[in-house]
Amino acid sequence: MDTSNPAVFVNAELLRSYVGRKVRAVIQVMRSDGGTVIGRSTDEQQIVVKGNPPGPLTTFVEVIGIADSNQSIRAEIWSNFGDTLDTYSYNRVCLLANGDYKHLFI
Repeated sequence: MDTSNPAVFVNAELLRSYVGRKVRAVIQVMRSDGGTVIGRSTDEQQIVVKGNPPGPLTTFVEVIGIADSNQSIRAEIWSNFGDTLDTYSYNRVCLLANGDYKHLFI
């Protein structure tokens, strides 16, 4: 496992702190138009994901890629997370991974 360039857990609010860096986020897919997916982050804000998903997307998707801007990610890896997800708990993980417990996350 390569730990030289870890992807930081983010929601939409945290994304703005990592522009230009590798991030991971879970979104609820709202709309998919060609090379752009519009989604709702676990903190209920919009994120735009750029890139071509490898196939049909489920309702919830994790993307790993580079934060392009305050509201967008250029995706490198897409992972379907199914049609149900506890977004509150995932959002708490994002907050913990960027707070006092940051040292526990790669």
